[in-house]
Amino acid sequence: MKKCSGESSSKLDRKTVERNRRIHMKGLCFKLASLIPPQHSKAPNSKDTLSQQNQLDLASSYIKQLRERIENLKERKEKATRSQLGIDANSTIDADNAMMVRSRLPVIELRDSGSIIEVMLISGLNKNFMLYEVISVLEEEGAEVVSASFSTVGDKVFHSLHAQVKFSRVGVETSTVWQRLQDLIY
Repeated sequence: MKKCSGESSSKLDRKTVERNRRIHMKGLCFKLASLIPPQHSKAPNSKDTLSQQNQLDLASSYIKQLRERIENLKERKEKATRSQLGIDANSTIDADNAMMVRSRLPVIELRDSGSIIEVMLISGLNKNFMLYEVISVLEEEGAEVVSASFSTVGDKVFHSLHAQVKFSRVGVETSTVWQRLQDLIY
């Protein structure tokens, strides 16, 4: 009899483990589906629900599109850098290395995608500015910072800020933001 109760206990344990695994996988699939932007979703309205397999297919498709976009942007960056530096397209000089030699820090990039503003700041370790000042500029100009991060590579610090326009009707005047950031950083 002990053998019988031991086997049933073992089966219950396996069932519990399997149920927990399915619950965990379902949660991960939900989290993955929530990361896909609504404009990429094929469902015309929120009432249409996609099967789990369709959600995974959609996520896979979106990841492939992002990879292609990254490769395209890398190629465009390389061409633009070569053009800006006057390097022949067939030259063996790496445009990134040539730009690093000739570029001055800090560098500011501001991308306006309608309701989203992305700010990239690249500075040297010796050029200090307060990140909260950059956030203040964005917020004073009508954008709410939704994420900010930084990383250090060698002697360079890369700051990335993503902001969302608070009032879509009013918008944000990116030229004003650009000028204020220039004044702050330089």
